[in-house]
Amino acid sequence: MAEIAPLTPLRYDLARLKGGLGAVVAPPYDVISPEQRADLAARDPHNIVRLILPQSHDGAEGDAKYGSAAELFTRWRAEGALVRDEEPAFYRCDQTFRAPGQAGKHDGGDGGPPIRRRGFLALVRLAPFSDRIVLPHERTLSGPKEDRLKLFRATRANLSPGFMLYRDARGALDAPLATGETFAEFSTSDGVHHALAKVRGPAAMRAIVEGVAASTLLIADGHHRYETAVRYSQEAAASAGASAHARGEHLYFMTFLVNGDDPNLVVFPTHRHVHSLPAFSFDDLTARARAAFSVEELPTGAGAAAILERVRAAGAAGAAGAAGQGSPSMAAAAGDGRVALLTLRGDVDLAAHPTLGRQPPVLRRTDVALLHAGILESVLGITPEAQAAKTNLWYPQDAVQSLADVRAGRGQVLFLMNATPVAQVREIAEAGEVMPQKSTFFYPKVLTGLAVHTLEPGRAVPLVEA
Repeated sequence: MAEIAPLTPLRYDLARLKGGLGAVVAPPYDVISPEQRADLAARDPHNIVRLILPQSHDGAEGDAKYGSAAELFTRWRAEGALVRDEEPAFYRCDQTFRAPGQAGKHDGGDGGPPIRRRGFLALVRLAPFSDRIVLPHERTLSGPKEDRLKLFRATRANLSPGFMLYRDARGALDAPLATGETFAEFSTSDGVHHALAKVRGPAAMRAIVEGVAASTLLIADGHHRYETAVRYSQEAAASAGASAHARGEHLYFMTFLVNGDDPNLVVFPTHRHVHSLPAFSFDDLTARARAAFSVEELPTGAGAAAILERVRAAGAAGAAGAAGQGSPSMAAAAGDGRVALLTLRGDVDLAAHPTLGRQPPVLRRTDVALLHAGILESVLGITPEAQAAKTNLWYPQDAVQSLADVRAGRGQVLFLMNATPVAQVREIAEAGEVMPQKSTFFYPKVLTGLAVHTLEPGRAVPLVEA
């Protein structure tokens, strides 16, 4: 099944970092705004954002920025800012956090207790999706892949890790991961505490390799990066020819691996905020939704915590009464304070529905597919193409803020969602299907800058002996 290996990565020389490791790491490139990029770059002249979101010397747009990234990467290595750690190891990372964008005490919630997510950085042997070893759960776009491919080519490095889930229901990897020795701890501006440790004992590494080998790997985040790595590995192999090692670095992708069966792995919802429709009526929406959903009016002006609890309870009630099959539910919130709870009716023939009937059976009962095909397309007229282009949609994660926004006149209607369970995501991926975009929100994001995997075809990846 899946083949993983320990890293011998490039790492920041901690002794040279005045602000510690927290001053040079960054979130994934695709969630960084221009303002955030400027803030990260100002924290330290070696912040990794300067490589993952490069700028040309003159600040102009175009491909010159990739050459600038390559020059900067080479200089950092020559200066000793980035140094090779020759000792093979898995890099365990514990992230302790509170749920993002959930209702706090000011909105009727308690903010929730701290959660600790444990995972580890490893190298995953690249395989095409057709091999069914690494499983995607969403479609990718050509633009981001071309951008990342140019950065791969310029730097010949895997700068940003992916994020994948393995299966370990019995927690067999817990003990070997617990042998890690912590060498860095810091907190980021979002309040997440990070503790980084090396797992380097031969027995522990062997147990981890063997444990993951029994599983397929589900991509949680980083689909574009993974597909780009597969394409680059093919290019690098063709260019290197006979000089490429059978376990060359170009054949492996640096990935943050987390146990998909761990109860501390939580998925948060991404909501849908509809805007800029030529015409919109909340009354018309609720009336037409009754063709497939039961519609219950909630108290006008209800807070985010109360709405989300009703959405959760509606789904849970369905699960208790339908042989484990939940009743997909969501809430629609209007700008004037009205809120409607929409729950799929049990008597609806989804296969005969004009838009849901086109969906694969494994997708039809998922909350996000029901919203996208059964409401956005069928009722509001937002085509799949417009949905993919985000023509009329924003995808907020903060329920409190987005509810305040719609009630302040921003947009037309907000759909507050339940999170998609990991088991449901895996079921769909194992069936060979993909979900609508922004179906999952894994938090916290995996930091870039903890390690860098070079992609030299002639340099072998460490082998863990059986």
